[in-house]
Amino acid sequence: MKKILVIDDERPTLTMFRLFLGVYGFDVLTAENGLEGIEIFEKERPPIVITDIKMPGIDGFEVLRRIKEMSPETDVIVVTGHGDMDLAIQALNLNATDFINKPIQKAALDAALSRAEERLKSARACESDISVRTVDDVGIIDILGNLNSRSEPMLLKAYETLTREGRDRIILHFDRSFSVNGAGIAILIQLLTESKKRNQSVAVCGLPENLRKVFSMVGITRFARIFDSEGDAMESIRQAGSGN
Repeated sequence: MKKILVIDDERPTLTMFRLFLGVYGFDVLTAENGLEGIEIFEKERPPIVITDIKMPGIDGFEVLRRIKEMSPETDVIVVTGHGDMDLAIQALNLNATDFINKPIQKAALDAALSRAEERLKSARACESDISVRTVDDVGIIDILGNLNSRSEPMLLKAYETLTREGRDRIILHFDRSFSVNGAGIAILIQLLTESKKRNQSVAVCGLPENLRKVFSMVGITRFARIFDSEGDAMESIRQAGSGN
């Protein structure tokens, strides 16, 4: 049975998580504060941790820092208040792999857990994070897993490959397992800025709803439109021609 650790100072929230996650087949570990959560993590080493951000004493940011120091591969999902996008982005900068908002919605929790399991499965299979393909005249960059500073050489290589081939229409297709930190966001903004200078039309697809909000907030939508599906992105980018 898969272990998962939930850290939250509100007992009703822990009860809710225990019920939901138990139904999903998890062995659910719970902690009512950050220090207790860190101690349980050190002993049990669950592959997935869900932690609230706002807690007395050791808050979720410190929990996140310490867990990532002990186990960088652990998938940490942070819980923020409704509309606290600044906190969510701060958590991503500290290498949280996902976030969900309170009040917790079952659909959002389902999606976050599904993405976490996909990321862990990809890591075990040692799948390539970034690959390039073409469909007719459109270059498509598939991005799988976590986009961070280590991804920069692969993403640059993918862009260079399409640029050498003369592709002026590019789609960034994010896999359902995609996550990103501050370094990854900075890399994307840098490449999209260069694409605009080169008159390359760029579209983005495959993002979960929470990361669509992050991309909009940090300004990525100034350079590329975001679509639900690759088909929608393909149709739009072909109509756009070679200009942004």
